Amino acid sequence: MKLCIVTHKIKKGDGQGRVNYEVANEAIRRGHQLTLLASEVAPELEANSQVNWIPIPVKDYPTEFVRNFVFAQKSTDWLRKHRSEIDLVKVNGAINLAAADVNAVHFVHSSWLRSPVHISRNRRDLYGLYQWLFTAFNARWEKQAFQKAQVVVAVSEKVAHELVNIGVPRSRIRVIINGVDLDEFAPSEKSDACGGLRLRQKLGLPENVTLALFAGDIRTPRKNLDTVLHALVKVPDLHLVVVGHTQNSPFPQLAASLGLNERVHFVGFRRDIPQIMQAVDLFVFPSRYEACSLVLLEALSSGLPVITATATGGGELVTPECGIVLSDSDDIDALALALLTLVSSPTLIQQMGKAARSVAEQHSWTSMAQTYVDLFEELSNAEHRSDTNLSPSTRPITLPFSATEAN
Repeated sequence: MKLCIVTHKIKKGDGQGRVNYEVANEAIRRGHQLTLLASEVAPELEANSQVNWIPIPVKDYPTEFVRNFVFAQKSTDWLRKHRSEIDLVKVNGAINLAAADVNAVHFVHSSWLRSPVHISRNRRDLYGLYQWLFTAFNARWEKQAFQKAQVVVAVSEKVAHELVNIGVPRSRIRVIINGVDLDEFAPSEKSDACGGLRLRQKLGLPENVTLALFAGDIRTPRKNLDTVLHALVKVPDLHLVVVGHTQNSPFPQLAASLGLNERVHFVGFRRDIPQIMQAVDLFVFPSRYEACSLVLLEALSSGLPVITATATGGGELVTPECGIVLSDSDDIDALALALLTLVSSPTLIQQMGKAARSVAEQHSWTSMAQTYVDLFEELSNAEHRSDTNLSPSTRPITLPFSATEAN
């Protein structure tokens, strides 16, 4: 099969980019030929003989809006010229308007635009206007892109529901949850008390306390750290580690005003999240809007009980055995009760942690990538059977391939 993947980045260290990186590697493992329309590609993929990378440079253009527009134009132009040489095209959202066989949806801009925590509702300035325009245009373009796709992949049940709400037939939607690196995000040996203390010392975290973790963008109210801080006031025996850029964040000041300076530890942006997850006792993330949270799955893989909310995509993975899902992200009392339930029972934390790891083991990057490529092969085989049933005069004509780069 000749597969084309259209996306901005195909590499580790980027959420959507990591998904496509794993899918590309699984396609290579099965012997398929790949064409990658992307701005950045992992060196090991670029060097592979089964891969034809068509670079689409956009980094010199100002603003993400312009970069995305240029990428969409160039990738669409290339596909129009060479579509007959490709068996199956996978795109991501409104990345371009060319017809695709599979459109993987990591974020529904139409839903985000209606969210009460959309940036434009909190920033009544030029930046807020820019964010509104960016989301509004993408919301319009994504509807057109979804209509043209044979199959629309939702990365969570929440995204699937949002797609139905904007008119995508449920029969054309497949749900494929994002994956997690089960080796990178692994539970610590909780029974090794000395090892746990040494890890906290190494990371600069408080020792001999029950420690929860919150990780995400804390410069806006979307991730909902404010509700977590207010709930923490009602849970005096719990400390909280907050990972995220503190510059221009209102939450350090909020924590101070609530008298939480001794129990809330802002550690800034960190790249050692796997180690931090091994050092804490539970993960709290009641986001007000999330399409599919990778960090939630990483916490489960690390053997952490998870407290989240139904507004958080991927929350459907959190069963009563491994965590607590709140019906209302802003319910301070319900969140405080959930935290108290765990803090008061170390045994429950341990039991939920084991169940959390079991859930994550069903969602490795490998199993996710295999599900995607199984879908590609299913569609390609169905198309092949359809073509062989056509008479010679009605079969599609294959045109000669021209290896032209987008520029």
